[in-house]
This record gives sequence, C-alpha cells and structure tokens, in this order.
Amino acid sequence: MTVLELLEEIEDIVDTAPGMPLTGKIMIDSNELLEIVREIRLSLPDDIQQAKWVKDEKERILTEAKTEYEKVLVEARKQADYMVENDEITKRARKMADNIQKNADDYSKVMKMRTYDYVDKLLFDMQGKMDDMNMKYFGEMYTTLEQYFDQVGRLLQDNREELKTLAYKTQSGEDEPLPPAAEEE
Repeated sequence: MTVLELLEEIEDIVDTAPGMPLTGKIMIDSNELLEIVREIRLSLPDDIQQAKWVKDEKERILTEAKTEYEKVLVEARKQADYMVENDEITKRARKMADNIQKNADDYSKVMKMRTYDYVDKLLFDMQGKMDDMNMKYFGEMYTTLEQYFDQVGRLLQDNREELKTLAYKTQSGEDEPLPPAAEEE
C-alpha cells in the first residue's frame, strides 16, 4: 500500500470509531493503528527516492543545457574561423559570431529558466503534498513523524531557494557564459 492509502485507512478508522459520550473522544484499537504507522514508515523511503529522483533530474537537465550551449559555441567559432578570408568577410563573420553567441546565451538562459521552473514545480508539488499529509493526518500522537515531514519540507524549501538563486543569477546575468576566444590579430 502507498502512504496515501495507509493514511486514508487511518482516516477511516478514526471516522468509524465509536465515540465516548460528552468528551468528543473516540476509542480505537491502538495495535491496528500502530501497525498502519509501521507500514507508513516502511513506505516513506519511496517518497524520499522520488525527491532524490527530482534532484538528479534537475542535475541532468542542467548538464544537458550546458552541453548544448557549449556545442552551439563551438559551432559558432567554427563558422567564424571558416569565414575569415579577407577583411569584409572577417567583419561579417565577427558580427555573425556575436549574433550566434548572443542567441546561444539567450537560448541557454531560457533553457536554464525552464529547467528551474520545471524542477521548482516538482519540488513545490512535493512540498505541498508533504504539507497536506502533515496537516491532515498527524496530530500530537505522531510528533516524531511530524518532525520528519518538517525536515523533508525544509530540505525541499532549501532546494527551491537554491533554484531561485540560480534562476536569479541566470536572469540577472551573474551566471556569465564562457568568454569568447581571444581574437587573433
């Protein structure tokens, strides 16, 4: 069973438990509830694996964007070198290389921003799910589990903040691309 299914089972137990008159409290089988909590603990590593996958996916996407950026730069340099035969062609080649590099920089920035948005959305969704589960299902009797959710939530928030910092640096130009090769004289 998944964590959500187990939590729904707890909710069903609480909803169907007999109430104690005048107290607002209910009677439940503690062994049954503790068994479900054990199953939840066993299922949690899957959720942690999903968070790790999100992080790994972020790294893979960033690496691909950097590789694509470097390929575009190499191709731009090759085209510029090929066109250097006389002064007029050299001038046009430099202008074209500048345009290609600007386009590559713009493309790289767009790819990074899309990557940050994608990973941020995954992290935000995961953080929302963790917060929803924490608020909906756990109270005082699950303090240890609540602390675990808080820790995972902080980790997700830290990862989002790191992404936002990288996005800000990319947006503001602090994440400068590699400088063009020194022009030969």
